Amino acid sequence: MKKNFLLILFIVILIAAPAAAANKTVMVFGDSLSTGYGIPVEAGWVNLLSQRLQSQHANYQIINASISGETSLGGRNRIVQALETHRPEIVILELGANDGLRGATIKSIYGNLATIIEKCLQANASVLLVGMQLPPNYGVAYTQKFHAIFQQLAENYQIKLIPFLLAGFGEKQDFFQPDGIHPNEMAQAKIVENVWEVLQTMLNVEKVAAKPN
Repeated sequence: MKKNFLLILFIVILIAAPAAAANKTVMVFGDSLSTGYGIPVEAGWVNLLSQRLQSQHANYQIINASISGETSLGGRNRIVQALETHRPEIVILELGANDGLRGATIKSIYGNLATIIEKCLQANASVLLVGMQLPPNYGVAYTQKFHAIFQQLAENYQIKLIPFLLAGFGEKQDFFQPDGIHPNEMAQAKIVENVWEVLQTMLNVEKVAAKPN
């Protein structure tokens, strides 16, 4: 009887071990920059980040809840369901670029992203906000106000910020696909480094409730 009990206990431990190995989720919530548009999925920065987490922080797993073409409004409409489904510890919020390219109002972009952040915080998920920039042909006033959205949100909600996802290569066409918008396969490793620089400071850190100023 004792041997049977020990055997059953051993089997239970073996079954539970994989779940315990990745008991925290990092959810990437973005657009085509995060889906790996135009390149093999396995070559995208989200998959590369997943590999790094597996090797350095095995208790975390990556869920990519990104959708190509997504806007801040689209993200606002589906964030609650995504949070309920995946229950992430950390949300990497990479939205707003499509809004800017379509000339959406600064107020609407800010408001949608603010709502997404609030929903994440209410679900006890930490937020890593990803900043973006627009091409200069959108005008100095609009591009500056657009870029400022991300810094303002990070300050108001006391969340972590990646100032610019494409930092270090954003003006180098060799790192972009023919459309001049989407990073190519060669750029993905650089994106991972930009994300990792900030994300690694959030891993295995005890949370402190954040509230907007």
